[in-house]
Amino acid sequence: MALVSLAPERYDAVEEALKDVVDPELGVNIVDLGLIYDLNWEDELDALVVSMTLTSAGCPLTDVIEDEMAKALDGEVERFKINWVWMPPWGPEKITDDGREMMRALGFNI
Repeated sequence: MALVSLAPERYDAVEEALKDVVDPELGVNIVDLGLIYDLNWEDELDALVVSMTLTSAGCPLTDVIEDEMAKALDGEVERFKINWVWMPPWGPEKITDDGREMMRALGFNI
């Protein structure tokens, strides 16, 4: 799989679209939670490749997140593929400042 980096403005547009995808357990979008590790393009598949993780490897909601990603990316890309990444594992240090504010607003002590 030969991945190509997205142009910065394209990366930003896709990342902004993915902010519409909210983690069902935590109530914060997957970008600000730090679940998105990278965004690339796979020419062979003519598809966006989203390298991402979950807050836990046993998360039962991968289908929900995938469906929400399909809705959020509609109009941005025709096809996408998720490259699930488990190393490095997700940790709270990956949450953005905006994500921390959202979590505090939801009552999380972070």
